Amino acid sequence: MEMYTDLFNKMASTCFSKCASQKHKEPDLALGEMSCTDRCVAKYLEAQEKVGMVLQKANEVQAKQAQALADMQNALGGR
Repeated sequence: MEMYTDLFNKMASTCFSKCASQKHKEPDLALGEMSCTDRCVAKYLEAQEKVGMVLQKANEVQAKQAQALADMQNALGGR
C-alpha cells in the first residue's frame, strides 16, 4: 500500500508542478491545466507500467540464473 501512496504522491507533485499555473488566479484548474494534468498522469502511469514490466522480466531472468546455479551445484555435489 505504501508503494501506491508513494507513486500517487510523486505523480501528483510532478504533474502539478508541470501543469498548474503558478499564479493561481482561480480556485479551479483551467481547461489547459486539466488537459495537461490528464496527459501527464497518463504518461506517468504508462511509464511506471513499462518500468514494472522491465523489472519483472529482470527478476525472472535472475531467478532462472539462480535456479540454474543451484542445479549445477547440486549436480556437482551429487558426484
